Amino acid sequence: MRISTKGRYALRVMIDLARNGRGEFVKLQELSARQQISEKYLEGILGTLVRGKLLEGARGKGGGYRLKVRPEKCSVWQILSLMETSVSPVSCLDDRVNKCPRAKTCVTLPVWKELDTMIRDYLDNVKLDQFVRNTPESEGKIPDDRNWNCGL
Repeated sequence: MRISTKGRYALRVMIDLARNGRGEFVKLQELSARQQISEKYLEGILGTLVRGKLLEGARGKGGGYRLKVRPEKCSVWQILSLMETSVSPVSCLDDRVNKCPRAKTCVTLPVWKELDTMIRDYLDNVKLDQFVRNTPESEGKIPDDRNWNCGL
């Protein structure tokens, strides 16, 4: 399983809103600057998160985006499942019904199913508030060192 750039950015934005929003609307420009994501690209990510009912958006003066869910209730799984076309370790598990003609006789399928369950369970148990508690105070500031990207 490989998480797309869009999925990683969505997680970063959700963490940012949990950390900096405090229930208030945060402007797109602020999120874009802090996360170093272009406003145009960020609008698409935010739109998906709004449609998925994880964020609320408001236009006009005082508008922006804010969390619609409590950080301790919002899991990484909820975010990634909105953003990714698949989070399964193998393509035959992408659909609810496995259409692979060898599914009934596949000796490796049980391993992939178990791994898929483990990944989903793990990501469903990692909540936004865990990131907020573990975020250093320098988060959101542009680092001097270019080796700072840890995958998020």
